[in-house]
Amino acid sequence: MVPINYYLFLAAALFCLGMFGVLVRRNALIVFMCVELMLNAANLTFLAFARMRGDSIGHVSAFFVIAVAAAEASIGLAIVIAVFRSRGSVNIEDIKTMKH
Repeated sequence: MVPINYYLFLAAALFCLGMFGVLVRRNALIVFMCVELMLNAANLTFLAFARMRGDSIGHVSAFFVIAVAAAEASIGLAIVIAVFRSRGSVNIEDIKTMKH
């Protein structure tokens, strides 16, 4: 059986990697992928504690996080496609405002 510390260390590493990508990268698609990585790190934490406690509340929480992540991905991708069609770039520095 794998100790919970390993799961938590992996989740912290994934979250930090995602946070680093959000802060450093300038491509909107990469930023969305890094946000998804951070949400998956939160899921891993929920599931690790659910396994430790032996209950299913962590699974329910992870399911809701997955549902929110799917909605965020679909709406975010639609916004990125709309911005790319109107401006020709998905670089965050080029998109300072949503005005025309």
